[in-house]
Amino acid sequence: MNATRLCKTPLTSYGSFRSASSKASRQKTSPKPAILKQRQPSPSYQRRPQTTPKAAEAPTDSRGHGIPPRALTFLGITALTISTYCGYLYTSYRREVTNASKLNVPRDVSDRYNSTASTFDADVAISEKAMGLGKKRRDLVQMARGTVLEVSCGTGRNLPFYELGERRGTDKDGRASVLGCRSITFLDLSPQMIAITKEKFEKLYPTFSGVSFQTGDAGSVGLRSGEQYDTVLQTMGLCSMPDPAATLRHLGSITEPARGRILLLEHGRSYYDWLNRILDNLAPAHADRHGCWWNRDIGAIVRESGLEIVEEKRWHMGTTWRYVLRPKTDEKSS
Repeated sequence: MNATRLCKTPLTSYGSFRSASSKASRQKTSPKPAILKQRQPSPSYQRRPQTTPKAAEAPTDSRGHGIPPRALTFLGITALTISTYCGYLYTSYRREVTNASKLNVPRDVSDRYNSTASTFDADVAISEKAMGLGKKRRDLVQMARGTVLEVSCGTGRNLPFYELGERRGTDKDGRASVLGCRSITFLDLSPQMIAITKEKFEKLYPTFSGVSFQTGDAGSVGLRSGEQYDTVLQTMGLCSMPDPAATLRHLGSITEPARGRILLLEHGRSYYDWLNRILDNLAPAHADRHGCWWNRDIGAIVRESGLEIVEEKRWHMGTTWRYVLRPKTDEKSS
């Protein structure tokens, strides 16, 4: 029995070993089963991904990023500043309207210029630059020729634009003409303003002798040496005259009838009723402070004067008026 047991044990072990070896060999040599790729469905049958509603997103700039906090702060401060300034303007406007209703301002306010002469240039410099009035003054003044009279000359704001000394040339229509100023007379009611004009002129044109300076009323100015003027010029003057239409009528009587011209650059009523209401409401206070009725209808004044309109232009919502006029006569040469 021992012998039998001894023989059975190795045989059994050998069989187990062989079985294990065969199994291991099969695992090494048998190819791995191929992994089947999942068949992708046709694009037309693909299911669209479900989307869920997103929460409200913050404003983004052009690059897709949220607006920086500094920019939001700046926008907020800007909006607050603008609204505060508009509120200040409205409050100031209402206060001025209330004060203006209590004023008793005379029609003739020209004496105000005596007290404002020394600061006049500084007072109007910024507004005139913003409105481009320097160019408009220049274009008008350079039309002056021959014997020239400038009324309501003020502090001489037109002086830099004069072409002094006559010369042969062509006018804007290409016709032969005499250009430039042979002589010039400056006139204003304010002696303080005339003094400032005279000082400026002597610095700009120290060698020009055909000039004179007069203090007086444009509505009664006479002829120079009995000679009618070739050009009468006025800028921003009708607003301060007690009877502007009568003054224009008189200026027409001293202007050479055939080729003489009256040149005006004025401010007055607008095209728009809402702006005219503002001008009307603030007119008494403005006239009392600055000597200027800024709400006058310049077109109506010109028509009332009886002068013939050669040219009319308006800017700044109609509040700036430019006229080229001439006396009305039965026979005119152009």
